[in-house]
Amino acid sequence: MSEDFVRSMTERLRPVTEFPEAFFERVLADGSVRPGDAVLDLHCGGSNVARGLAARGCVLTGVDHSAPLLAQSAELDRLAGVTVRQWRARVENADFPAASFDAITAAQCWQACERPRTLALARGWLRPGGRLLIAQYEWLPLTGNVVQDSERLILACNPGWTAHSGSGLHPLWLKEVAEAGFTDLGTWSLDLEVPCSHADWRKRVRACPAVAALSDEARVQRLDVELMAMLAERHANEPMGVPYRLWVVSAAAPGELA
Repeated sequence: MSEDFVRSMTERLRPVTEFPEAFFERVLADGSVRPGDAVLDLHCGGSNVARGLAARGCVLTGVDHSAPLLAQSAELDRLAGVTVRQWRARVENADFPAASFDAITAAQCWQACERPRTLALARGWLRPGGRLLIAQYEWLPLTGNVVQDSERLILACNPGWTAHSGSGLHPLWLKEVAEAGFTDLGTWSLDLEVPCSHADWRKRVRACPAVAALSDEARVQRLDVELMAMLAERHANEPMGVPYRLWVVSAAAPGELA
């Protein structure tokens, strides 16, 4: 894989996938993860969580089915001076020894998992009392803000998109985690305002799954032109303050192995 490809993939994905420092500070401060812990990161190619925890002294294993994303992650890990042991597999087909991890992280990927199967696997892979951390970091569409205005343009371009108008909260997941036998459930959230230039916001919108899934490049280009016009008219000041919500579910594996 060429350096140019890795670089372009990094630039496309970074606005979506980079969790803020606040996430790492909180999970270490509250004891969910400790330096030296063996941590498994699900869909590791899609976020910076494995790399961030490895940089803080955890022993990381990452699993992902995408060879390009794994290659990108490996290059970024190398540049950051950290090591993440990679496994290429679908999470639902992965095979790790029972009770081999102190924590499992699922960052920005839980909606794409086969959740009942993944929960059963995670319960078995975790040591008794080990933590499952499900983390989302999502933009917030609020009345009249740049996110809401951008979502309207995206929806006009891709009318089948159903993930718009979100709150950054996913209460159904709590019920699923509890019914899978996890204990000591808790959630926390933090709202952040992220400075963003028009150019970076255009990259962010292009990386949105509803846009990235479009095979018609002409439609994507038209959306970008409409987005530029909207930004100039309604959100001209740069950098813009874009609201994001960080939301985390934390749960413990039961005291007896599954």
